[in-house]
Amino acid sequence: MGKREKKRIKGNDFKPRLSIYRSNKHIYAQVIDDSCSKTITSCSTLELEVKTKCERTATKLASKIVGEIIGKRLIEKNIKEIIFDRGKYPYHGRIKELAEGARLVGVIF
Repeated sequence: MGKREKKRIKGNDFKPRLSIYRSNKHIYAQVIDDSCSKTITSCSTLELEVKTKCERTATKLASKIVGEIIGKRLIEKNIKEIIFDRGKYPYHGRIKELAEGARLVGVIF
């Protein structure tokens, strides 16, 4: 993703931005309100809730669980629409599973 595309991806209080970071062992997701530079909620494979549901953290299953958890947290805060920021990662594999996990709960993007 180039600089021009990055400039266009901004979240606000109505549609915050879901930012993804993926390492070799873990995946991290956080929802950011860019208008006031605040993190609304976050989730990663480091959390105990995710580690108990899957044995390895670098799998598609773990990513889907993270997506479902962050989706539930957004629904609890009455946020139904977000902007998906996949960063520099292509939309397949673990990134796609995280997005589909959030969509299963009812988040729209």
